[in-house]
Amino acid sequence: MQVSSQWIDGMCFAATNENGHTVIMEGAAAEGSVKRGPSPMEMLLMGVAGCSSIDVVMIAEKQRQQISDCRATVTAKRADSVPKVFTEIHIHFKVIGRDLSESAIARAVQMSAEKYCSASIMLSKAAKVTHSFETAEG
Repeated sequence: MQVSSQWIDGMCFAATNENGHTVIMEGAAAEGSVKRGPSPMEMLLMGVAGCSSIDVVMIAEKQRQQISDCRATVTAKRADSVPKVFTEIHIHFKVIGRDLSESAIARAVQMSAEKYCSASIMLSKAAKVTHSFETAEG
């Protein structure tokens, strides 16, 4: 796996993966400018949301859960001083579907947290990572 970043201007960079998919990241926009993309630290949290959501959906579908939507909200706290690393990360899933089993969804979240989500497991080496979920009909 390899990615690259290229400076655009100010604190704005374009990051590209091996397949040519590009995202814009910006540390801080110049005064009066509109920020053009998430910060690199926000990108880390987006990666955690995506990685863990993929796991939850995949595991729940293997358990024959009828999922119509899965939303992950990731909140984090950072250290006050430099380096401003994440100290706490919480991932909350809202899983929507028909006749969902609470225990099946709980198991899917647990398996993602403990075994499958490389991103959250890696970050848990540096920060306290917690998980929660809710289900809804739909």
